[in-house]
Amino acid sequence: MDFSYSARTEELLISLESFMDQHVYPAEKVYDAQIAANDNPHEQPQIMRDLQAKARELGLWNLFMTHDGLGAGLTNLEYAPLAEVVGRSIIGNETINCSAPDTGNMEILAMFGTEAQKEQWLKPLLDCSIRSAFAMTEPDVASSDATNITSTILRDGDDYVLNGRKWYTSGVLDPDCKLIIFMGKSDPEGPTYRQQSMILVPADAPGVEVLRDLPMFGFKDRLGHGEVQFTDVRVPATNMLGAEGDGFAIAQGRLGPGRMHYAMRAIGMAERALEMMCRRSIDRVAFGGPLASQGVVREWIARSRIEIDQIRLLVLKSSWLMDTKGNASARSEVAAIKVSAMEVAHNVVNRAVQTFGAAGVSDDTILARLHAITRALQIADGPNEVHLRTIARLELKKYK
Repeated sequence: MDFSYSARTEELLISLESFMDQHVYPAEKVYDAQIAANDNPHEQPQIMRDLQAKARELGLWNLFMTHDGLGAGLTNLEYAPLAEVVGRSIIGNETINCSAPDTGNMEILAMFGTEAQKEQWLKPLLDCSIRSAFAMTEPDVASSDATNITSTILRDGDDYVLNGRKWYTSGVLDPDCKLIIFMGKSDPEGPTYRQQSMILVPADAPGVEVLRDLPMFGFKDRLGHGEVQFTDVRVPATNMLGAEGDGFAIAQGRLGPGRMHYAMRAIGMAERALEMMCRRSIDRVAFGGPLASQGVVREWIARSRIEIDQIRLLVLKSSWLMDTKGNASARSEVAAIKVSAMEVAHNVVNRAVQTFGAAGVSDDTILARLHAITRALQIADGPNEVHLRTIARLELKKYK
């Protein structure tokens, strides 16, 4: 395994790090202030539109996309260090059009969409002239097991009729959200993994009702995490994504790369928290000296450095496997990084919060929000326990 950066990655890293330093980090507080000043807190603030225009100008756009020559043409291994850099800022990935749920939705449209579907939905998403949402999780069932979903997609002539309630449908409150990818059962009596389908739903279709916006540990996301009721929503049969019954397989294809992206960005979150912890421990004086002179703080810093470097190597190995042997060959490693990257990031952020004391739990720093995000992402895209179950099953299989 060779994890040295390619010439293309090195070139993009220089440009991306300069973009982050000169434009993104200084814009973080402006972004929050403009959201607070907007009549609709889910509307994209002007500063983000300006940042996205600059990112396009610099060629830092759709770096995640590897399908059909639609993005920058990077491998997972080439994209990983770039995702880490944008992960250092909560707004970083949105500036280069590499933010969830659009990334996963664009990937499955590229992989499974018809030419007409790509023309109608994928091209505008790649251009960021529209946004999208992904409706899979349901409030009344354990959605970590996708076979549990109860929403329905039933054929009626040339249409499908959708019914069900979803929640944590990320992105649905953004006024620019024009597409919802909906997962439901099209054949409830069929084989377990052929019961589900995915279908493309215009966000303004009659019968789609956003009931409320759901916070995460008190923080409300700009894109919104909606609880959404679908009541007799009628869409053309041509809106089916892939074939009827492909929904479970498509979901696996979508969530695998998505977990990789989360892990990559989690390293960036952890690195920023460690940097803040180090600066704070040097500048803050207690008991006659800087916090950095305290053994416990030094141990926090040392353990954080070790843990971040370990998880980075595992992410790079997983990326290399996906590139060289395919996603299926990296199944255990992808599950491992989804668990370990979020746990490491959360632990490092937690130490940084402790180092900052009262300031760490306030809104004066980014740490409280990072603390909430890294905790919530231990549930999103499958809770840690599901991934641990997968790893154990694959490991035990070697001995049977």
